[in-house]
Amino acid sequence: MVIFSAGDTAWVLICSLLVLLMSIPAVAFFYGGLSKRKNVLNTMFLTFIAFSIVSIIWVIFGYQLAFGEPSLYGFIGSPSNFFLQGIGLDDLTGSIPTLLFVMFQCAFAGLTAALISGALVGRMKTKAWVIFIPIWACLVYLPIAHWVWGGGWLMQMNALDFAGGTVVHINSGISALAVALVLGKRRNTALIPHNLGYAVLGAALLWFGWMGFNGGSGLAADGLAANAIIVSNVSAAVALVVWCILDTYIVGKPTILGAISGGVAGLVAITPAAGFVDVFGALIIGAVAPLVSYFAIYTLKAKLGYDDALDVWGIHGMSGMWGAIATGIFAVPAIGGTAGLIYGNPGQVLIQIISVLATIVYAFTISFVLAKILDKAMDGIRVDESQEIGGLDSNLHEESAYNFN
Repeated sequence: MVIFSAGDTAWVLICSLLVLLMSIPAVAFFYGGLSKRKNVLNTMFLTFIAFSIVSIIWVIFGYQLAFGEPSLYGFIGSPSNFFLQGIGLDDLTGSIPTLLFVMFQCAFAGLTAALISGALVGRMKTKAWVIFIPIWACLVYLPIAHWVWGGGWLMQMNALDFAGGTVVHINSGISALAVALVLGKRRNTALIPHNLGYAVLGAALLWFGWMGFNGGSGLAADGLAANAIIVSNVSAAVALVVWCILDTYIVGKPTILGAISGGVAGLVAITPAAGFVDVFGALIIGAVAPLVSYFAIYTLKAKLGYDDALDVWGIHGMSGMWGAIATGIFAVPAIGGTAGLIYGNPGQVLIQIISVLATIVYAFTISFVLAKILDKAMDGIRVDESQEIGGLDSNLHEESAYNFN
């Protein structure tokens, strides 16, 4: 018999607010600080509007399609309880109110959409973004969330993703890359952060909010939540230190931009594993994440020529891939109930690889095709040359982040 727990409810209420903090204001400050001065408001706007659109979709029908039962062929949830009708105040998911679970997952969905914008800053029409996001949420986020968390085919295979390695990070990273390819390169690909202080503030808020992101995903105030917080923090810490070492060795000095990039990469990588690994596994996962993302940002991007402006794919996509696969290596049966490779279950690594590849192929294909269709239907989803050169704040919003009059 399922019993309501006031303690679990209080904890997940707090975690829901922490995940909300990760989008607004954390991602807005993080991306805004990294962008050019003339695009900072537009960059922040993309985060706010994406989160808001997905929040509306989520309560109308999104939650139902992601988590509705029974699963329809393992692909999508059963459409029911539209507008959350039929979900009462006393209905429970685990030991917490179902409405709280709806809100917790809403914050995840909105954050995932907002993350995509980092690859596109400075060159996408606002109208195109506002049309892209709801369609993407319906066609990409909802099915993948169902596959992994809502009883879909990957969940049935026992693919492990505690808090969103595939659903959030690989999904947003590969979707961002797909749209960036359709948009094409910026006319000036140099991107020196206009306000690194904003970015540091955003990264700090992300780190803080991530404790709820991962710590709340077990939906209980218990030892598993404590473990998720500990391993998340240590993964971020070791990743930050390793990135600083890489900077020192390669460019001759550590940088704060590298430090916060490393911290975020470590948080991304531990996300799928937080409820399955111990501190030893977290140290390895965190140490490798910056190596993977550093290679993607400074080698792979240059060789392949794609323009991922704020390295959404380089950090979220690549470290997300590593974290998802590493979960299958380091999973401890005493923590999450499933053994990984080093505990005698090599088959879990294969399951993790399948989940990674399925997410990449599906999210990239749908996102690329959707962006292409919108590009044709809207006479281009990219702003014109004069708007791009002059800046999107003044040209699309008639506003300026800094008024010195």
